[in-house]
Amino acid sequence: MTLVRRVARPLLATMFVAGGLDALRHPGTRGAQAEPLVHTLAPPLGLPEEPELWVRANGAAMVAGGALLATGHFPRLAATVLAGTLVPSTALDHAFWAQSDPERKRQDLLHFVKNLSVLGGVLLAAVDTQGKPGLAYRARMAGAAAARTRTSVTKDARYAARIARAQARLKLATAADALS
Repeated sequence: MTLVRRVARPLLATMFVAGGLDALRHPGTRGAQAEPLVHTLAPPLGLPEEPELWVRANGAAMVAGGALLATGHFPRLAATVLAGTLVPSTALDHAFWAQSDPERKRQDLLHFVKNLSVLGGVLLAAVDTQGKPGLAYRARMAGAAAARTRTSVTKDARYAARIARAQARLKLATAADALS
């Protein structure tokens, strides 16, 4: 792991761990904000309609994803989970469009844009292959290697068949000469 990744991942994860711990400890105000969303999503998904439970689950996902990202364990999966937790948190906590107070609206807009920037960083972490080729590239290379192997085996088989035919003709000619 490069020095940049070793430093950047824990720095990126810090916000999620701190925010997740806060959501786990104090879900009350966020639960009230999440209530309309919970009542919309819970019935079709067959999940409980308890906003505080949803806030705590989101907080737990933030803490777990942040810890995994910070330690470098399953960083792509962790970053994907963190991106999924950031979207609803940002929309509910920083709904600047619903604010009437200009100062509060400005603060929420600032935090909303900051979270969009963090989302960009998390998405980059989600696709970071640490300099190793991605799965799609490796699959293409494996397919190309299989095609090269098939071509090589086909050529070798044709060559072996040509040699076998020549040897058979030579044996027939030798047998015909022996009979005459």
